[in-house]
Parts: sequence; C-alpha cells; structure tokens
Amino acid sequence: MRFQTPLVPATLIRRYKRFLADIRLEDGREVVAHCANPGSMMGLADEGMRIWVEPNDDPKKKLKYGWRLVEHADGNFTGVDTSVPNRALRAALLAHEVAGLSYDNVRPEVKYGESSRVDFLLETAGAPDLYFEVKSATLMRQAGLAEFPDSVTARGLKHLQELQRVVAQGHRAMLFYLVQRTDAVSVSVAADIDPAYAAGFAAARAAGVEVMAVDCKISPDEISLGRVLPVL
Repeated sequence: MRFQTPLVPATLIRRYKRFLADIRLEDGREVVAHCANPGSMMGLADEGMRIWVEPNDDPKKKLKYGWRLVEHADGNFTGVDTSVPNRALRAALLAHEVAGLSYDNVRPEVKYGESSRVDFLLETAGAPDLYFEVKSATLMRQAGLAEFPDSVTARGLKHLQELQRVVAQGHRAMLFYLVQRTDAVSVSVAADIDPAYAAGFAAARAAGVEVMAVDCKISPDEISLGRVLPVL
C-alpha cells in the first residue's frame, strides 16, 4: 500500500487529546497533525522522536498533516496509523497474498454476534466461512517482541468472545495481528497490561480460534505485508 502523498519528515513535540499531535517540520514551522491512533502509543510518542507525516491539500480537512510513521534511532520504522491494517489486508486478501487464505469473496464490516462487526467475512464455495478480525500491534518493550494490546481493550475482549462463538457454530474464525514494525521477530499478548484480554485470548485459542501474525515492510513510500511471525 503506497501512501497517497509522499511523506515528509518532522519532529514530534507532543501528542494530546488522543488524535492530535504538535509537530515541527524540517523548515521550522510548528503545526498540528492528525494522529489516527486511539491507543496509548506506549514508546511511540516521546518528545523529540523523528516521525513521518503525510501532507494533504483537501479543503474539507482542517488538519493538513497526518502522522503515519515513527523512525527509530536504529533506522527501523513503526506505523502508527491504525486504519492501515484493514486497508492493507483487504488488498492482500483479494489478491490471495496471505498464506493459507484463498477465498473468493472478501466482505468488510459484516454484522455478527451481539451488535458487532467483523473486519472481514471470507467466503468461498465448499468451505466454512472465515470470520477475520484484524488488530494492529505496535508495542515493543523487549527487543524483537511485539505485543498487543498497549492499553486495556474491552472492545478487543468482546471480539475474542464473538469469534469463539462463531467457531462453536461451525465456522472458522481468525485473529490476525498485523505488526506494524520492522524490528519484530515474534508476537505476544501483553498480559500485564490487560489480564482480561489475555485470559480471553487463551480461551478463544483453546476453543479453536486461529491466530496469525504478520509483520510489515515499511518505508516513507509504502507499507506492505512481510513475514509470518510466531505468536508466543
């Protein structure tokens, strides 16, 4: 998935009100950028970080920059836009680029369970439907280990429970972690941050909910799917 507009580098001043960030562009101007990430962004929102933002000239948008990437001191990148996983995954699923998943129909945002919507419902003749839920993993507290979640997520727990129910009804269900980092080698649940989610994850996996994690190739030009990572 290529960015619509070439990204430009900036320095983070501060992130606030969840969706806003003060940034300093290379020419010295200080502007407000949109931050498309409702999570805590632990380790990704420290003052002085080098970031990459996407400019826009859309008259309907109040903010003219969107924060897309963090560039770490070692040259690795993390994608912070939580809308990227669904867009990237839809394209990859339609192109049959996700290992082991070849479905004819990819339906986004399908209602299921108790007032929930699954990210994708995958359908093909002669096979059970696959309910496919996507999560963006960006937290890293230990070198090489990506974690999810970075804050308590009641919504994430609900999704696990809904996936467990559809497995009981005879369908397939998969929890897919898209690791928006270039420095991860494995993935784990952050049980100390959200014990309830960790328990729900264990229960769902034991009940037959499938789990897959894939990292990303990231640059200021594009984000694409990379390698399958082990889920610990």
